[in-house]
Parts: sequence; structure tokens; C-alpha cells
Amino acid sequence: MIERPLTKPKYCIQLIQSYNDTIIQRYNLEKNTNPYAMPIQIDFRSEQPIYVQIVEQIRQLIAAGELKQGDQLPTVRQLAADLRVNFNTVARAYRLLDEAGLISTQQGRGTYIWRSPSREAAQRLREQGLQELTTHYIEEAQRLGFQPGEIRAHFETQIAPKSEEKDEQNQV
Repeated sequence: MIERPLTKPKYCIQLIQSYNDTIIQRYNLEKNTNPYAMPIQIDFRSEQPIYVQIVEQIRQLIAAGELKQGDQLPTVRQLAADLRVNFNTVARAYRLLDEAGLISTQQGRGTYIWRSPSREAAQRLREQGLQELTTHYIEEAQRLGFQPGEIRAHFETQIAPKSEEKDEQNQV
């Protein structure tokens, strides 16, 4: 008798390691063809602990609707191996997500998305993610010596073509 999982794992790990301004990207190629890929990017130079990076990114994927109720996550051991981090780091992240009620680990079956947040909660998570990205962008630009006016001008030149592309796609 051949045993098959109830659902296919819907994940792909993208690992970004930074060593002295060198970025190494590694893809789990076996699962990269999956249209429901779950990208997790770990920055080992970040001041934010790795387990917090994992928790926040999974929360954002749930808020964005990329992970839905019932989707299976990689096992703790598999994710730790894929990210090249300690098993306990991933276990801690999963424990925090479990305590928050976002995932459920079922002994012998795996870890699944337990519930999707309400629309209001999902919007708050999305806005929180945008705030964090914006803060990080501004801090990095200032660290590189750019003035607020330069940052704003560069941001405007980058966002204008993106909004025009979005408008064109909506008209089609």
C-alpha cells in the first residue's frame, strides 16, 4: 500500500545569506515549480532574530492570502535544513505562530495553517509590513548618506512607472 500525504506541501524556500555585502541565493529547486511557492528570505546580518524573521514572513504570507487555511507548511526539520539554521530556531518560530493561533502542528501529520485572519486583521498585517519595509528603506538610505529630499525624489521616480503599469493592466 502506497501512502500519500493528504495535501501536497505548498512551499518553496528562497534563502538569502549575506556575507560582507555578498548575497547568496539558494532555491529549493525540487519545489520551485510549485505555483504556491512560499518564499522565506533570511538576512543573517539583520538585527532582527532569525526566528522573528520567519514568524513575520509567514504572517505576511497569510495576510496576503498566499497561504490559506489548510495549507501545509514544511516540517521544522525540513525548513531548518532548507534555511540552514538551527532546528530550535524554526521550532521557536513555529511555537510562536502556534501560540498566536495561526498554525497547528499535528503529531505525525505535519504543520498546517490553522485559520486565516479576518479582513481587518489581514489589512493591519499588510499595513504593518509596509511600515516595516518603509522604515527599513529610509534607514538604509540615510545610512548611505542620502538626504530626505533625495530619498523622496528617488522613491517618486521608482513608483511612477509601477503605478502606470498597474493602471494599464487594470484597463485591459
